[in-house]
Amino acid sequence: MTYVVTDACIRCKFMDCVEVCPVDCFYEGENMLVINPSECIDCGVCEPECPAEAILPDTESGLEQWLELNAKYSAEWPNITAKKDAPADADDHKGEEGKFDKYFSAEPGEGD
Repeated sequence: MTYVVTDACIRCKFMDCVEVCPVDCFYEGENMLVINPSECIDCGVCEPECPAEAILPDTESGLEQWLELNAKYSAEWPNITAKKDAPADADDHKGEEGKFDKYFSAEPGEGD
């Protein structure tokens, strides 16, 4: 089992999760984070840290697309281990529906 980041992270990207991860398995895209499922040790400390509730265990139904997306982009985006400031409008997008279709970007973030 692993944890995955879902579209709830898009345009929120709070990064509270990054600081608590003991194995540094988060990777930064332009407007969201992903978890490398091969590196995640299933400790679960990141899940309650996410204000957007974007991190879920992959055992929940319907998360297959997010597991694939996390695996794909964690291989392409830079690793991030230190929390940065969330986007200025992050709270405006918290809880918004359909964010993947509206806002997803495959562009990498800056990483550490």
